[in-house]
Amino acid sequence: MEKARFYIRENDQIRCLLCPRHCLLAEGQVGICGVRRVFGGELYAENYGMAAAVNWDPVEKKPLYHFYPGSQVLSLGTYGCNLKCSFCQNWSLAEGRPEQGGTMLSPERVLELVRARGSSTPGVAFTYNEPTIWYEFVYDTARLLHEHGYANVMVSNGYIGLEALEELLPYIDGFNIDLKGFSDSFYQEYCRGRRKPVLRVLEKVAKRCHLEVTSLLIPSVNDDPWELEQMFGWLADLSPDLPLHISRYFPSHRLNLPPTPLEILYRAREMALEKLNYVYLGNVGDSKAAYTYCPRCSRLLIERSGYRARIAGLDGSNCRYCGQPIPLIL
Repeated sequence: MEKARFYIRENDQIRCLLCPRHCLLAEGQVGICGVRRVFGGELYAENYGMAAAVNWDPVEKKPLYHFYPGSQVLSLGTYGCNLKCSFCQNWSLAEGRPEQGGTMLSPERVLELVRARGSSTPGVAFTYNEPTIWYEFVYDTARLLHEHGYANVMVSNGYIGLEALEELLPYIDGFNIDLKGFSDSFYQEYCRGRRKPVLRVLEKVAKRCHLEVTSLLIPSVNDDPWELEQMFGWLADLSPDLPLHISRYFPSHRLNLPPTPLEILYRAREMALEKLNYVYLGNVGDSKAAYTYCPRCSRLLIERSGYRARIAGLDGSNCRYCGQPIPLIL
C-alpha cells in the first residue's frame, strides 16, 4: 500500500479528490475504483506497483497513430476503474482487485526494463485498465522516466480531477482519451459517470501534450447522427488535426448487442472527415481505414497493416510530396 494523494477529511470520513466522483469513505471502505481504501484515518492506494499486465505492445495498439509510429512501448496496467461501463472490453482488469495479486514493480524496475530494450522504444504506456487510479505509481514512474529522457503515454477514460491532472501533465508526452459518447444520458446509463468532466480534461490535455481520441461506436446506443455531428465539431474546435479513432463495437461484458454495422462506421468516418483531418477506423479489418493521408494532397504517408506501420511519404514530419506539416511525434 502507498499513502494516496488528493483527499481531505470531513469529520470522521475521508473525501477522495482524485477523480470527479469524490467518494466519501468511512474507515475500511474502498472507493468505487476498488483500489483506494481508508485505513487508520488515511487514504491508501492498495495497488501501488502491482501490475496485472506487463507487455511490449506496438504503439498503434493503444491506439496512437501519430506518436512514434512503428515503435513498441512497455505497456503496464493494474486492477480497478472509476467508471462502470457495461460494454467494457477489459472488464477482468477493471473489475479485478489487488488481492488477486500480480507482478510487483517499482519505478526503478520499470526504468530498467525500458533501458534494456535499447533505442527501439520511446518509453512506457499506462494502459489496459484506467491508469489514473494508479496515480501514485504512475506519477512516480512517469517522473523518473521523464528525467531519463523517455516518453510516457496515458490510455485513459479522462475521468480525473483537474488538480491531479495538472501535477501529472508535465511528465506525460501523449494521451489517448476514450470519449465514450456525447450525451450526458449515455455516460450516466452506460458508464455510471458524467460527460462534462471528460470534456474539461480533453481541453486541458489538448493544450499541453500530444492527444488522440478514441470513440467506440455502439449501434442504437451512441451512434445518433446528430450527436456524432456535435462530437466531431467539438473535437475539431480543439484542433482539426486531432487524430480520431472510431472503433467498432463487439458484444462484451454486460452489453450484448450485435456488432456495429460497417456501413455505420464508414458513414461516421465520412462525417468526421468533414471536420477533422485524420480519422481512422478500428476493429474493421480494413487496413486502408488505418492509413494516414496528407490532408492537402491526399497522398499516402503512413501505411498500416494490423499493428505494423510503414512510413511511406514523409520527409521528417512533413509530407514528402507537397510539404504539408503533419502533426506527428517521431
